[in-house]
Amino acid sequence: MAETVSVEACTILQVEGWPETQAACESELSRQLGAALPADFGEAAAVGGWFAVRIAPRRFWLIADDGSKPNWSIDPALGCSVSLGEGRMRLKLRGPHTFDVLKACVAIDWDSPQARPGSALQTGFHHVPVLLLRTGAEACDIFAPRSFTQSLVDWLADIGVSRDIQDETISRPA
Repeated sequence: MAETVSVEACTILQVEGWPETQAACESELSRQLGAALPADFGEAAAVGGWFAVRIAPRRFWLIADDGSKPNWSIDPALGCSVSLGEGRMRLKLRGPHTFDVLKACVAIDWDSPQARPGSALQTGFHHVPVLLLRTGAEACDIFAPRSFTQSLVDWLADIGVSRDIQDETISRPA
């Protein structure tokens, strides 16, 4: 297990541009946020008080830790947005054993350029889709369905115990 695992609610907004208006949608969203959006699939970056992740060619997740509400809007002629925060939780893993534990859970080469800090990877934990956001050399966030969070925390804790990584603090959801 990582030295710490915390579970938090967070604001997640999914924004998607229509195929014929994608460039205009991204340009307008970038203008409203005051910074460029990530250009490539799997990239993540801080943008206008939000953390933007390009999760598909035309789709972004905009994430805020503090429960922020957007002060921007998407013109329906350019695209759409939907809130995903009610259905997902954010698990923050931190510490020197973070990737030892994750290597036991998912088949990702954490040393590859595609998994560098600032990258986002979509995968599955026990057949449940999750988004992994590498936030540092010893840190990774997992965005998982709310109904799967407790099972995921228990699973990560079991892996830590089985590997004799027992010096952790685990914050479990209420």
